[in-house]
Order: sequence, then structure tokens, then C-alpha cells
Amino acid sequence: MKYYAYHLSMAKDDLRGATIALIPGAPERVVTIAQEFGPYQEIAFHREYRSVIADDGKDRILVVSSGIGGPSLAIAIEELAQLGIQTFIRVGTSGAIQDFIQEGDLIISEGAVRMDGTSEHYAPMPFPACADFSIVAALRQAAKQLGFKYHSGITCTSATFYPGQERYDTFTHYVVRSLQGSLEEWKKLGILNYEMEIATLYTLARVFGLKAGAVCGIIVNRNQKEDVDLKTLQEVEERMSRVAVQAAKILLSQKDTSN
Repeated sequence: MKYYAYHLSMAKDDLRGATIALIPGAPERVVTIAQEFGPYQEIAFHREYRSVIADDGKDRILVVSSGIGGPSLAIAIEELAQLGIQTFIRVGTSGAIQDFIQEGDLIISEGAVRMDGTSEHYAPMPFPACADFSIVAALRQAAKQLGFKYHSGITCTSATFYPGQERYDTFTHYVVRSLQGSLEEWKKLGILNYEMEIATLYTLARVFGLKAGAVCGIIVNRNQKEDVDLKTLQEVEERMSRVAVQAAKILLSQKDTSN
């Protein structure tokens, strides 16, 4: 009996041979990414998972939204892996916590702090959440080719947007004691940014024997402000989409050469 991915609402034949998936969080960002690769066709839209196949006339990629956070991302990775996806590139927005990182810059995550919660269901905490080096290299090459400023390093993946990233502009204005001072500690340890999915992706990919990388677009520097400028957001979405697609093309060309 053929496997059918219930949450993604698709089967292996729907992938049309694609083995690379680009994964944003927002469903509306799927088309922005897909059209950078080539003509696209939506194949499913169930819950937070919007899936589109893009074809450049030679290769195909899958673009799938995962919603926010580790639990929904883990479902997508589980089901995509069973459908035959071997390479994953996370494409998401992020907040920087180092002063030298500016709005509009990109972060290529080499690894992630596992504060996501979800990854503990797949591997114990001493297990590292690290990217596949070939994807990191492809993302760096893509950013250089496109002339976009980027930084490489370690990301902190938080299970929550507010207390886990030590935000006090909340209903209670309170962060539990164990998280108070955590932002300053991550800064001193050289962590570049906060987001909510990468540690989950990297842990699952390593456990499954698959490949994963991630590019984040910086829409705010937490040391300067919290409010997001919509023009900056649009520019960042375009940059990270172009880099992710270019990296996918680099990886596909390497695969064609090796065959």
C-alpha cells in the first residue's frame, strides 16, 4: 500500500521526483520562494502545510510551509522523509542578538541551541543539532554570488516566541526565573540569533540520516528595537528566498555532475 502523508495531504507521486524541500514557516511565503526557481504548481494546502512544486525545465524542488515552531515542523519532516525528500533547507525570518548584525543581513546557521523542546523526543540533549556542511557551503556560495551580506554561526532555537527569547513586552511583563538573563548569556557565548525551528530540523535530519541547512533573514536586531518594519520584511523575504533557491540549484548541479 502506497504511503500517504496525512498532514501534508499528498503522496510520493505528487513530488514528481523532487528530492529537495525548501521550508518556510508562512504559507504565503511559499509562492515567493517557488517562483524564484521557475514555474510552479500548488499540489496541496492542508492546515499550515502549503505545498508547491517548482520546475525550472531541468529540475524540480518542493516548497512546503511548516507553520511556527518545532512540533509542526517535525510532522512535516517526518512525512516528507517518508515521501522521499532527502535534503531540507529552512527559510525563515529571525531576530539578531549581536550588535554587528544589521536588519536585512542573512544568517546561515551552522548549528543550533536546542531550546526547541521537540527535538528531545528524537534524541537526548547531548546530541548536537548541526547542519550538513555541504548545504552550509552551498548557502554561503549562493549568498556570495547574489551579493548579499551574511553571517555564519550558531542559532538559538526557542520553543516560544516570548519568554524563551526573553521578551518582556507581554501580557504579564514577566519571564520565569530560569530564563531571566538568558539573552545576555547567549550574546556572550556568541549566539547570533533567535528563531523557533532550526534545532528541530537539524536534529531530525541527523537522526534520520538526511541533510539539512538553514538561511534566516534578519528583520530586527533585538539590541536596538522590537518592532518590525514592513519594507524591511519584504526585502528580507526576497533575499532569503533567492539565496535558498540558488543554493538548491547549486546542490542539484553537484548531483548532476556526480551522476
